[in-house]
Amino acid sequence: MRRRTVSPGSGLEETLDNLAATTAARQEAPAPAPAPARAPQRERDSLQTEFAFELPRGYVDDEGQLHRHGTMRLATARDELRPQIDLRVKENPAYLSVVLLSQVITQLGTVTDVHAGIVERMYATDVAFLQDFYRRINSEGHTHAAVTCPHCHDSFEVDLSGGRLGES
Repeated sequence: MRRRTVSPGSGLEETLDNLAATTAARQEAPAPAPAPARAPQRERDSLQTEFAFELPRGYVDDEGQLHRHGTMRLATARDELRPQIDLRVKENPAYLSVVLLSQVITQLGTVTDVHAGIVERMYATDVAFLQDFYRRINSEGHTHAAVTCPHCHDSFEVDLSGGRLGES
């Protein structure tokens, strides 16, 4: 609101008339449109940030234990920017996916500290699976795909979060 200093003879009556007209116009103005309906509280608070997966082959640790089940979280802007300053990525740009995956995989079997060395020792099939999984959860927000049977032409949805080769 703008303030004015009013003194006798400086248009006090004019100022009061303008104020009265403005107030009347506000009262006659149509009511503002109602706010758009908000999603129910449960829907707004249910953003999924971690996704479970199952590697096609699995990671074998130094003790020979196989790890196939894991979780990956959604990537942040920092996750995508950090590899750009990594010296290993500067020397070999293909290393970017190794660094990026090591930052967003939160667990792999009993391994909770997933680092670039672990991703380096994964089978190429598993790394390709994780790259696709990363793209799906960060671009599409889910791991489902609509498919159509080539024989009966029935449409259905499959979960691409993992399984044995050839399974969904």
